[in-house]
Amino acid sequence: QVQLVESGGGLVQAGGSLTLYCAASGRTISTYAMAWFRQAPGKEREFVGTINRGGGYTIYVDSVKGRFSISRDDAKNTVYLQMNSLKPEDTAVYYCAARQYGVGRPIDKYDYWGQGTQVTVSS
Repeated sequence: QVQLVESGGGLVQAGGSLTLYCAASGRTISTYAMAWFRQAPGKEREFVGTINRGGGYTIYVDSVKGRFSISRDDAKNTVYLQMNSLKPEDTAVYYCAARQYGVGRPIDKYDYWGQGTQVTVSS
């Protein structure tokens, strides 16, 4: 089993930056594709971005492309989400997730989830 714990959320002004952290335990994340999702109040959980095993490539939803970046440090069993040029519409609970097979957007393909960390972007 893999346990995932997100941290780094908080309140930031529009245009600011924030770094989220996903700390994994129980198993090394080296064999998992890792991803970030987010969910705003009253909205469905949506895909934000993912990084493949080995970190060779990333995929992002169009709305965050060029502003957010995902990285991983398998030696530290940690995944990062660097968020720049934040907008109020980025406000959501951000979740870290891991999948054993493949890589991509479908939420049902992810095997493990964290509890989320709140990101609030003020106008």
